[in-house]
Amino acid sequence: MPAADFGRPSRRDLLASAGVVVVTAGLGTKMPAHALAPVAVAQAVKPARLKPFDLADVTLGEGPFLHAQRMTETYLLQLQPDRLLHNFRVNAGLKPKAAVYGGWESDEIWADINCHGHTLGHYLSACALAYRSTGDKRFRQRVDYIARELAACQQAAGSGLVCAFPDGPALLAAHIRGDKITGVPWYTLHKVYAGLRDGALLADSQISRDVLIRLADWGVVATRPLTDAQFEAMLATEHGGMNEIYADLYAMTGKADYRALAQRFSHKAIMEPLAKGCDLLDGLHANTQVPKIVGFQRVYEETGDDRYAQAARFFFRTVAHTRSFATGGHGDNEHFFAMADFDQHVFSAKGSETCCQHNMLKLARLLFMQDPQADYADYYERTLYNGILASQDPDSGMATYFQGARPGYMKLYHTPEDSFWCCTGTGMENHVKYRDSIYFHDDRSLYVNLFVPSSVVWTDKGAELVQRTTFPETPATSLQWRLRAPTEIALQLRHPRWSRTASVLVNGQQVARSVAPGRFIEVARLWNDGDHVELRLTMEPEVESAPAAPGIVAFAYGPIVLAGALGKQGLVAGADIIVNERKIGDYNKGDVAVPTIAGDPALLAQRLKPGVRPLEFTIAAEDGSPIRLIPYHRIAHERYATYWRVKPAEI
Repeated sequence: MPAADFGRPSRRDLLASAGVVVVTAGLGTKMPAHALAPVAVAQAVKPARLKPFDLADVTLGEGPFLHAQRMTETYLLQLQPDRLLHNFRVNAGLKPKAAVYGGWESDEIWADINCHGHTLGHYLSACALAYRSTGDKRFRQRVDYIARELAACQQAAGSGLVCAFPDGPALLAAHIRGDKITGVPWYTLHKVYAGLRDGALLADSQISRDVLIRLADWGVVATRPLTDAQFEAMLATEHGGMNEIYADLYAMTGKADYRALAQRFSHKAIMEPLAKGCDLLDGLHANTQVPKIVGFQRVYEETGDDRYAQAARFFFRTVAHTRSFATGGHGDNEHFFAMADFDQHVFSAKGSETCCQHNMLKLARLLFMQDPQADYADYYERTLYNGILASQDPDSGMATYFQGARPGYMKLYHTPEDSFWCCTGTGMENHVKYRDSIYFHDDRSLYVNLFVPSSVVWTDKGAELVQRTTFPETPATSLQWRLRAPTEIALQLRHPRWSRTASVLVNGQQVARSVAPGRFIEVARLWNDGDHVELRLTMEPEVESAPAAPGIVAFAYGPIVLAGALGKQGLVAGADIIVNERKIGDYNKGDVAVPTIAGDPALLAQRLKPGVRPLEFTIAAEDGSPIRLIPYHRIAHERYATYWRVKPAEI
């Protein structure tokens, strides 16, 4: 048996929020609720319940997630930090060391959004995540190099502020004064703050921490003169997750100014209605809101003010359960729409902005750790496969901006050096952090949330859990313990809502069976080295539709959305690699032959026939020809359909 490394300390506990839930026990009995002892913290903040495992303690096995990670690692190492730093040096009065990248970073067409420099922030986060996940020192070196360059910019400018958008200090000063401006300076700065935070926490970069603290202190001083009303007016402009950042800074330092600023950066015009259970999201820019909500949850965790938690929970329920597409995405042209008008928006080319899915997963993760309900993990799984994994070109590693459902559409990917969209940046992060939500723990339990080939080391228990699975091709997973000594651990296995039943076997003997989807099955016992656990689930084809449009359907198999694979009609090589995201809706406007499905929508699942390969099906079109349905995350470089307007059957 290979020796497990039980000696690595976890370095993310400081930002871990969490929760424990009563679940069904294995061995055919009910287990009592486990209550953690209260922890003495400022303002009686609710103690952490679940903790994530350090990324360094989780290893990915071969499969699509590891492939996606490797593609992103390659891309990160191809990018040149000095080109990303170009405008930061210009603003500080320093000579650039390399030519600037294109797209949002420099092209005149994008001058109005003032997003220059956002890519650097995402890049810092991605490199820190990659370093923590792989241990590859090249990523740590890049984090430190960029932080040193930003420190030089701070010194040259005589200010803690570092930014890359033109006339950055003046633009921010005007914004803080309440002058009318163009662009989203705080949104852009948020990415730099977040990148430095991740560099400090994930890459152990002291210089990143130093630069971050100077930048954070600049923010405190710059905004201090504002009245609450003036601050709230400033927040009408998109500002990312600035409240999240300052909550994290408070957790890192204990500095009261940071906690106060986290609260001030929490947009009350959004928070207060949500906390009262009011859905006022119609027409709002979606990804302006989601990072705020992530911040609301973090502010709750650091202050104990339950209004923030109520707002976060209600927002998640509203968006995840009533405003999302089958893929887990939401919105049209970046905005929430009235679900009564679902049929007018579902077939947009600009649906399901990838950044929104990125941030919704951050929110789901935080909420799960505070209150570990299977519902959060179910949403996470659905969106991870059909939103995040589906967003990457498996051949180049580039990513999508939107994943529209226009019939016969195609995924459109960014270029390596000119399409630095917001989703390019989050795309850099998405595929190097798959390890962060497979497993969680409290003092007694290890939660298995995702069925992904992987292993996790639980140092405090002297334990390693190895997961072997071909999921979703097979609805089952196999787990094996590697232990220094017999150890008591409560293993929490997710029974997803998409599986009618779940069975758990230990060393070949069934110990639990569940017919209540949407919960965790607990198997608590004294484990011995080599003990083997198998979770068996069921997957069936399903039809999904929105209440307002029952005649428009998507097909799913377990958590996997099945898309119509419509081939490459009219496409030339490279047609799906684009620079200007504003023209996304102009692509693919030509005539495309899309088959028609007819019949009773409620009965369509029964018509799906298994295909040649696992997870592939066919359904007969109205003219009798077969439509090939495959996992949406496998669609690349061809036309597709995720939603179908079903023609009523002729009587």
